Amino acid sequence: MRVIDQYSAPAVCLSLAVLIIMVFFPTTACTGDWPSYGGPDRNWISKESGWASKWPDEGPTKLWEQEVGIGFSSFSVSQGRVYTMGWADDKDTVFCFDAETGKVIWTHSYAAPLLDKYYEGGPGGTPTVDDGRVYTMSKVGNFFCLDAATGKVIWSKDLAQELEAKIPEWAFAGSALIEGDWVIIEVGVIAAFDKIKGDLVWKTENYASAYSSPIAADLDGTRCLASFPEYGLVISDMKTGKELAKHRWETRYGVNAATPLHVGNKFFISSGYGKGCALLEVQLGKEPVVLWQSKKMRNHFNTSVIHQGFIYGFDEDTLRCLEFDTGKVRWAQEDLGKGSLMLADGILIVLSEKGELLTVTPSPDGFQEISRAQVLGGKCWTVPVLANGRIYCRNAAGNVVCVDVKNK
Repeated sequence: MRVIDQYSAPAVCLSLAVLIIMVFFPTTACTGDWPSYGGPDRNWISKESGWASKWPDEGPTKLWEQEVGIGFSSFSVSQGRVYTMGWADDKDTVFCFDAETGKVIWTHSYAAPLLDKYYEGGPGGTPTVDDGRVYTMSKVGNFFCLDAATGKVIWSKDLAQELEAKIPEWAFAGSALIEGDWVIIEVGVIAAFDKIKGDLVWKTENYASAYSSPIAADLDGTRCLASFPEYGLVISDMKTGKELAKHRWETRYGVNAATPLHVGNKFFISSGYGKGCALLEVQLGKEPVVLWQSKKMRNHFNTSVIHQGFIYGFDEDTLRCLEFDTGKVRWAQEDLGKGSLMLADGILIVLSEKGELLTVTPSPDGFQEISRAQVLGGKCWTVPVLANGRIYCRNAAGNVVCVDVKNK
């Protein structure tokens, strides 16, 4: 066997090659980042693998806790930092934490109403992180672009005024979407802004109130935007904002809060208040076709997950599994309240309404719990986030907990 001397030309070349690969093609640094609401693809599915889904009886190790104030904002995680929002003392505050220690790196606060009609109130949108900037929206449409390193305001907008958008009964709750050079936000009017300068690129007509967050989709060779305002499912041309297809979906109080999901040209939409769900087939320029409709999956605010031909989500206060192609119910689990969920490495991560964190094997054959641990008290309506071996959870009061799920 030939041994290469560590200082020989082949060895030096090999070392340089390895260094180049490590610098330009990192394998671990950001693979588990979660830079926006719903994750990189806004489908609540993480690309992270190899994390520990089986825990001891006492649950996963708690790494740190924080207080962020009242609200339902979830978490974005990027380059070792965690971002979320909360309300206290008549102000909204955007928080940036060190992901490992929970230490506050910076905050950005501004005057804001609580707007607590029939519930706790506080911000519902989640920060979006992209290329050194953080984008946030308040319940009344204060839209900020912040420096991710310092929290300094780069630019800001009053969307209610600039877009002539009416603040809905429970106020705006959407999160921004990044598409190339644009940042897109939904407030009844869907609008694209230059993400660097803040200039308006295009806007749609007003589709009444909005609580949801838009997604990107490729349909018939066209890059599209799918949104779910009060009107229903709206498909727009990503380049121009031009309406390409729409489907009326009337919900009590006009609340369509969950984000639409798509597989190819099929879109799953779901709403609470007794409305239910539907699977629509979309062809551009035509009225979408309803493939099936059901009242067995009523996503009140948190979005479902589609995995291997099945839909997993909260039908109000019951976790259900439905067949994607037919809408047939395969099973129901009734002890979790109005919870939330995401998927990572083929495992569901579920947070119950009362603060139990669960891991569940997604299977159409029944509810298959792996682990369960009490990590929070109070009301927990905010979807948990797994990123880089840690799960972040919060409750309505603003108690935040980070637990360790790295494989040892």
